[in-house]
Amino acid sequence: MEIALVQYDIAWEDKPANHDRIEAMLVEAEVPPGAFVLLPELGDTGFSMDIEAVTARDSIEWALELSARRGWTLQVGHAERHADGLGRNCATIVQPDGSVSASYRKIFPMTILGEHRSYGSGEELVLADIGPAVVAPLICYDLRFPELWRIAALEGATIFAIGASWPAERVAYWRHLLVSRAMECQAWVLGCNRVGQDPNLSYSGSSMVVAPDGTVVAEAGSEAMVLRATLDIESGRQFRERFPVLKDARRELLGALKIIRS
Repeated sequence: MEIALVQYDIAWEDKPANHDRIEAMLVEAEVPPGAFVLLPELGDTGFSMDIEAVTARDSIEWALELSARRGWTLQVGHAERHADGLGRNCATIVQPDGSVSASYRKIFPMTILGEHRSYGSGEELVLADIGPAVVAPLICYDLRFPELWRIAALEGATIFAIGASWPAERVAYWRHLLVSRAMECQAWVLGCNRVGQDPNLSYSGSSMVVAPDGTVVAEAGSEAMVLRATLDIESGRQFRERFPVLKDARRELLGALKIIRS
């Protein structure tokens, strides 16, 4: 399975500029049709708390058009407005055939940064069948809550795709947590982080691809780039069978959560 993580400096609240840059980077990197492409959290606006700004224009309409034209499966980070007046921080997977495979709303808004005052919490874990894999889309701060990941793994997730706006000052934790989640869940972990700066924070990338045994198979630095890798999904399944840790997990200890699989 071909994958590509697009790590870039997000133009603040400027969707057209970000859309153009994403496509240009993917074309320059010669990402082939059929690849799974992962973008950062709120990847066409930046980590803004201005719900009017982040929901202006249609992120999904753009993603569907790009997916159909280039043949990529895209996981895009974007925002949507809900009836409660708050936004939702979303990760949506779209397909070249014009379908939306999954749309996940971030379950853990980051209260430390006040995200919860602008974005409400999602209530559902979402899994999507993408080719030979079962993908669990997640977002940034979700990385710190292993119970969410373990539930997804027990429900069959073989790839976790997490888009982030993870600050540079805590990037060491980003790396350690991605590796830990891969080892705990015996799954591929794709972590796509942004670079550059916004009005509030600095970011240093370090996007990563981690194998189910915790091996880092690809890692970016702090510059804008497209990180590519080829995943052997079957080898991951075989690893789970050889060392069946998940069979000893006790699902009843993890609580109740609505799960949608498409």
